Amino acid sequence: MPDNGNLLDRLPPPGGDESFDTLFERAGTRIERIVSHGHASPPGFWYDQEQAEWVIVVQGEAVLAFADGERREMRAGDWVTIAPHRRHRVESTGPATVWLAVHVDS
Repeated sequence: MPDNGNLLDRLPPPGGDESFDTLFERAGTRIERIVSHGHASPPGFWYDQEQAEWVIVVQGEAVLAFADGERREMRAGDWVTIAPHRRHRVESTGPATVWLAVHVDS
């Protein structure tokens, strides 16, 4: 794990799966960069995470959907806190969408 860098450097090219890069990890906390190129969660799939998650769209755009019916359109600069076990999915992303996600034990 590098000790410095730039979130927007060396973005993976389109194609394949989303890219997840851990930038920092300590007991109970993980920070990762996620790069999406038009990706979405598979039909019927929901994230149901043990940790709280704070996520910001650094570049691009995305739509998050929650099992309770909420739908959140996000663009660069928009962030959201997702409580543990709040079921959610990525409905869509634009090209070269870069997220910064912080996962924290609750």
